[in-house]
Amino acid sequence: MPIRPASPAEASAIAAIILPVIRAGETYALDPAMSEEAALAYWFGGDKTVFVAEEDGAILGTYYLRANQAGGGDHVANAGYMTAPVARGKGVARAMARHSLDQARAHGFTAMQFNFVVASNAAAVHLWTALGFATVGRVPGAFRHPALGPVEALVMHRPL
Repeated sequence: MPIRPASPAEASAIAAIILPVIRAGETYALDPAMSEEAALAYWFGGDKTVFVAEEDGAILGTYYLRANQAGGGDHVANAGYMTAPVARGKGVARAMARHSLDQARAHGFTAMQFNFVVASNAAAVHLWTALGFATVGRVPGAFRHPALGPVEALVMHRPL
């Protein structure tokens, strides 16, 4: 599956992927009512490199890669991933995750850390665990899930 840097011209295709995830409010600690402009500004923030996964010319997923922290923490990568609903269960997230690990290594990062994995997001927790991430912290009730109420957030880490 081709995965490549995103182009600003693809903003509407990326918005079509990220807005439903944000609106659902089940996996990202973002305001579900944020505007499309605000969502794209978040996703394409100046500290991020954005990629897209495509098949037959259709964008099926997107992720960003950035330093987890500035200064003394800038050797650890961080990333965020979203997949189009029609592509779920087809390996798009796994392909993007593997690609992001390779990109992180290529950019000199020595580890990757996810600061806020919503514990009820079983698919993400399963994928990260399968790819060698360890849960190094748990924050009880850190996320207000719209259906489940307070859910713990996991901090997951993996050396590169």
